[in-house]
Amino acid sequence: MASIDNMTIKCPVTVKAKVTEDLKTQLAAEIQDAVKKTDMELQQIEFHAKRMMAEQAKVDAQGLVAIRQQIDAEKQKRIDFKNHMLEKLKETAQLEIGSEIVQGTMDRMVTINVGDDLHKIMATEILLEDGKIIAFRS
Repeated sequence: MASIDNMTIKCPVTVKAKVTEDLKTQLAAEIQDAVKKTDMELQQIEFHAKRMMAEQAKVDAQGLVAIRQQIDAEKQKRIDFKNHMLEKLKETAQLEIGSEIVQGTMDRMVTINVGDDLHKIMATEILLEDGKIIAFRS
């Protein structure tokens, strides 16, 4: 079997952002948009529920309970999500300027060699400030 000197692998990179007033404002706006969208979905569910319940009542009253449970389950999912978002909004308001938060991960291609420290390669981070890369860390 031939020996291999190096290998190219796909490796995750953590993307962090330095907290600024602009970032806090942006995050809060995104969360508020998600809450508004959820409120609209709840209104639509209620609107469709009335129509579905009326139609079901004409056909078969037995099916009403199952439909109501399905509707309530859909509403509860939205309510839970909305409460989670409102909690995130509070957390966002409390973020300290200058602190760092994880915003996600990306993949990068890395050529590794025998003897490389894999832990160091895997622990790579990109640091952003207001959307601009200000540092690479490993």
